[in-house]
Amino acid sequence: MSACSTVRRLLFLAKHKGIAPYVRTRKHVTTWSPVGAAFNTNPQRRLELSDNNVGLFGVPELTSPAGFEVATKAALKRTRELVDKTCSCIPGAETVEAFDQLSDGLCKVADLADFVKVAHPDPAYREAAEKTCVEIGTVVEKLNTNVELCKSLKDLMEKPDTVSQLDPDTRRVAELFLFDFEISGIHLDDKLRKEAVALHVKLLDLSHEFLVGSHMPNRIARSAIPEHLHQHFGSEGSFIQVGGLHADSPDDLVREIAYRIYLYPNAELMRCLEELLECRTKLAKLVGYESYAHRALKGTMAKSPDTVMKFLQLLTDKLADRTTKDFNMMREFKKKLNPHNAELQPWDHPYLSGVLRAERFNIEPSLYQPYFSLGACMEGLNHVFSQLYGVSLMSEDPSAGEVWSGDVRKLAVVHETEGLLGYIYCDFFHRADKPQQDCHFTIRGGRQCQETGQYQLPVVVLMLSLPQPPRGAPSLLTPPMMENLFHEMGHAMHSMLGRTRYQHVTGTRCATDFAEVPSILMEYFASDYRVVSQFARHYKTGQSLSASMVARLCESKKVCQAADTQLQVFYAMLDQLYHGNKPQHQSTTDILKDMQKSFYGLPYTPNTAWQQRFSHLIGYGAKYYSYLMSRAVASMVWKQCFVQDPLNREMGERYRREMLAHGGAKEPMLMVEGMLERRPTVEELVDALVSEHEQNFETYIMDSET
Repeated sequence: MSACSTVRRLLFLAKHKGIAPYVRTRKHVTTWSPVGAAFNTNPQRRLELSDNNVGLFGVPELTSPAGFEVATKAALKRTRELVDKTCSCIPGAETVEAFDQLSDGLCKVADLADFVKVAHPDPAYREAAEKTCVEIGTVVEKLNTNVELCKSLKDLMEKPDTVSQLDPDTRRVAELFLFDFEISGIHLDDKLRKEAVALHVKLLDLSHEFLVGSHMPNRIARSAIPEHLHQHFGSEGSFIQVGGLHADSPDDLVREIAYRIYLYPNAELMRCLEELLECRTKLAKLVGYESYAHRALKGTMAKSPDTVMKFLQLLTDKLADRTTKDFNMMREFKKKLNPHNAELQPWDHPYLSGVLRAERFNIEPSLYQPYFSLGACMEGLNHVFSQLYGVSLMSEDPSAGEVWSGDVRKLAVVHETEGLLGYIYCDFFHRADKPQQDCHFTIRGGRQCQETGQYQLPVVVLMLSLPQPPRGAPSLLTPPMMENLFHEMGHAMHSMLGRTRYQHVTGTRCATDFAEVPSILMEYFASDYRVVSQFARHYKTGQSLSASMVARLCESKKVCQAADTQLQVFYAMLDQLYHGNKPQHQSTTDILKDMQKSFYGLPYTPNTAWQQRFSHLIGYGAKYYSYLMSRAVASMVWKQCFVQDPLNREMGERYRREMLAHGGAKEPMLMVEGMLERRPTVEELVDALVSEHEQNFETYIMDSET
């Protein structure tokens, strides 16, 4: 097809689908595919709440906040019916199917509410969604301690003749449901079971308290800070408010003040954390585990705290020389900037590593952004998925009332032979009261509906916080924004490409240390010139991003990478010790002091408590190591399967078949073994991570000269 015919086709689409292509300067013409064009236009549209309002995500009850109560009541009514049916039926595969229907009915309302309560711009919707989350959460806790319901599953699993008739997926899901009962204390007597329920309820309250408190600013009298620095912080009457670490500030004193004040111990928050950890330990031991870490790691790739500790210790040992070299390099650089204050401190690390990267390789975001328009990046993702899996991303106009903000885009994910796989809602742009973090939400999981014979299509949301595009131009992404987009889309495609029989194990409902593998693997595609060259082109001129610029970007990530990795090791080790058999006489700060000395390398700052800002302790308790282990697996998959030909269809199909298709329906390490054709050892995982830190200057120089 000629360029002219492509432009005519896009103009036709623009007229009939509301898509406006990005075009040209005097000498060049830049055209985008339909999905690229859809994301390179002004995303704002007026939300039409007419009589044709289909409700949020097409759920008819959710045309107003009051609909959450209606949806919740319907889900709970259906739950009671399924519980009665499950408890009365003859044990068999139908028992597991009924359990999955129970899970699906509750999750479809709870997961949607979980997203709405944090992302909807209307407080009334957020409040209604929060109420739904509490109601359904309470019901789930009761179900997890329903003895009769558990007995129906145990009767199935304890009879060899019935178990032998279950297919592997059904048996796996049954075992996972039994595990949920087990960790809730179902096997305990009435008194201890009530104690377990009370601990669960207390943990929910403590977790909420800690999450809220960990993000609250600290304050100090204005007179305690030099007046010329007041402008860098918020103010509240006679106080200065510090709501973050100001890690990117070029002013040493601003970074130091922010670090010391933001991390100054808050007695109530510290009490909350100590109580939360104690509560987790009590609950784990009550239901039969040596520690909370032992309970949390069951079913993961690592399986046990011993494996995690071995992995982190070995990684520390193998990175030691590189880490020392990185910190020495930062010290020398700081000495040049400030000869009178050359001692390297924890508040220097993030800033100096970023400055060194930019200086060594001339990584100025404004040089890259014109090549990474949002539409170009989406076009790139579409190309990768098309080549690897035969999947296309197709922009659709949402119906009235279907989305919660006028700038949300809807994508249909369509396979060339299987047809529609599911939907991705793209909530990409910054707005007030929206969480400033990139994340993936499952709204509805995929499952085979035995009742209808149809497959329930998965629905997910990708939430980013990109700047709103200026008038008449697309949103331009920095390299980290582009990489984050690829990362989150890795989660989304994990949800789309699975075709699990059961919703309980669909997509990203899998072990935490495996769930990050597909998303991290996508970061490798975002850093490979053979992939990037397919989409990175100047939004005005159409000029492609040069190989040398991509090479510089890739090599810059390795500057101070060992020190950055070691910081993550320190956090992961801290998380393990907090959730292991923590000595009673040691406070969380005592442990932090010891671990910072042994597993980081920069001195502890007196009267600080970094752990009170470690909000990942809630969602990733005893599993913070997951990012490092997932990166190690992703590195091995990339090098063995994709580095020679990143867009190889045969390898893409194998990757889907061995890893993406199963969700949590298969042991995570079995999926890795299927892909790599061997089971990696801890030593191999560590070596894969360490190899990521090796500079490749010869390649960089060669690419720069071409």
